[in-house]
This record gives sequence, C-alpha cells and structure tokens, in this order.
Amino acid sequence: MSEINFSNFVVPTTIQDNHDSKVKLRVTVLGGGSFGTAIANTAAKNGCDTTLWIRDEQTAQEINQTHINARYLPDFKLDESLNVSSDIETAIREKDLILVTIPSHSFRTVLQKIKPFITSQAVISLTKGIEIDSFKFMSEIIREELPQVPYGVLSGPNLAKEIVAGMPAGTVVASHSELVRYAVQKALHSALFRVFASDDVHGVELGGALKNIYAVAMGMAAAHKVGENTRSMILTRALAEMSRFAVKLGANPLTFLGLSGVGDLFATCNSPLSRNYQIGFALGQGKTLDQAVKDLGQTAEGINTIIQVRKRALELDVYMPITNALYEVIFEHAPPLNIALSLMKNGHRSDVEFVLPHSDV
Repeated sequence: MSEINFSNFVVPTTIQDNHDSKVKLRVTVLGGGSFGTAIANTAAKNGCDTTLWIRDEQTAQEINQTHINARYLPDFKLDESLNVSSDIETAIREKDLILVTIPSHSFRTVLQKIKPFITSQAVISLTKGIEIDSFKFMSEIIREELPQVPYGVLSGPNLAKEIVAGMPAGTVVASHSELVRYAVQKALHSALFRVFASDDVHGVELGGALKNIYAVAMGMAAAHKVGENTRSMILTRALAEMSRFAVKLGANPLTFLGLSGVGDLFATCNSPLSRNYQIGFALGQGKTLDQAVKDLGQTAEGINTIIQVRKRALELDVYMPITNALYEVIFEHAPPLNIALSLMKNGHRSDVEFVLPHSDV
C-alpha cells in the first residue's frame, strides 16, 4: 500500500458540528439490498435524515408507500422516516455521510456516477469484496475515483435480518480520520448496535472480504455433514490463513482478533443466513455454480474473492491451502474431500500464526 497524504482532505462541516452539538446528520446509503436497507433503517431510527438510494424508481416508490423492502426484507417494517430515492443527484447533494453497499463489481461505476455531486461528503464503504481483475479493495477505489474525500470502511458480523429484527450486534468503522469515525458512530451506534473504531483501514477491509471465502467452505462442509471437530479446525485454520495473507499486504494481525476478523468469520461461517454459506451449501449438495447463484438471487462476494485471492496469494507466495482447495473444487471439479485433506498437510506448522519463529512449512 502506498503512503496517502491526508493534508488536503476536507471533513464535512456538519460532521465537525456533530462533535459538539446535536445537529442532525444527513446520511445516504447507496444500495437497496438486505444489508443496505438494514443500515439505512438503523440510521433513520437513530434520528438521522436518511435516504436509501436504489436504481429502480418503481421499487423506491413502493418502499416509500409500504415501508417494506419486499424483495430483500419482506418480513420487516422499516422506519417511516426513511426516504427511498432512485434519483442519485438528490441522494448525494448536501449530505454528510455516503455509505456504499454496492456489490464490488459495480462499486467503481457507482462512485463515478456520484462524483459530479460530491462536495465535502465522507464516503464509507460497507462492501466486503475485491474488484475483479484489478485486486483493488473498495477503499482503494474510493481513493482513485474520489481522491479528495475523507473515507473509511465498515465491517463486522452484521447479518441484515438480525440487525433489522433488533438483535444486539456490533461492527467496526475504520478510518484515518477521527472525525469520520466519530460521525459514523453517531449515525449508527445505538443500544442494540454498537460501533467500535479502528484506524487499520486495510485490516478491517481485508477481514470483511476474506471471510467470505471460508463461509463458502463451511457451507460445503455443512452439506456434507462434517463433525464439530472438523468445523472448528476449518474455522481456526481459516483465521490463520486470513491473517497470514493480510500481514503480507501490510495489515495489523491483531485486527483479526476483533469483530471485523474472527467475529465476522464466526458469524458468516456458522449462519445459514449468510449468502456465501448458502452458495457453499448448494455446491456441497451437487449443484453447479450457475445453479447455486441463480437460486440465491443475490450477489455472493465469496466466489469472486476466491478467484482474486488465490491469484494474489500465488504471486506473493502465501500459503493458503483452504483457498486453493476451494478453487480446485469449484472451478476444476476436484472432489470436495480435497478441502478436508488440504487441512491435514504440513502438520509441523504452528497452531497460532506468528508465534513460533521460522514456521514456514
């Protein structure tokens, strides 16, 4: 990662005012999927002037009338103060925080669309993925497309249905700007949704992206009815694999002990609500990748992440047996047993990464 000069960054006046006053924050969430809707609803319930932007005008009108996102969260009534718009200019202008929940393959395109309307808004990525081919993370895309905006990332064990249902949850906002961290906390923190802070932007972002790989693996394992011993081994070796890769890219390994690391990994790998888990489960049942994706009806970032991370790991010479085995099973038609066998090789490795010196086998 290259050095970034933050001296020219401008923090929105309202964010600065909110550090000492009760001025209402103006928040826009880009992306009307289940997670985007859940986060927008959280901000609205917190008293923020909140807009949820979605592409389809008819759907926006329906949600405004019924206060229900029938496609993604049909069983939940949304806060009546939440405004839904398909007009991207209206959604962006004169706002303080722009929270982006667009899938990684469309993330750059949407930033290019909002660029003409950006003045001093802070842009926060909530997308847990990697851009196809470029191996760019969402924070890097923000820096490239909107180089003068203050930015951050948000990640954690945040299953949308549980958030909307009001079940206690936590997340992490990472930014190099203390005021941006504070503003996101003010917008989203509540009695049932705790927002922690970090300055390890890359580590928090990596945790959110990488865990999707292992949710696919755990879904496959569940389909094959593996035991708790095996599930526990997959989970812990996944954490070692994630931190090994992240440190190679300059992240702090301690970040992976928090909500955006082991917390998100545990939730995503153990919940049938997780899209990546569902994809893995379908593949484990013998469905093709196309069938599994079609049946899900939503984006599962883990499949693209497997491709991107495997390629980068080979370039960096990072030992990632689970990722490699998943790639072979999904794209080279290897038997699913290969994933379990990959965990049984090289038995002389340290159990906890970075504890024993010279653990390179």
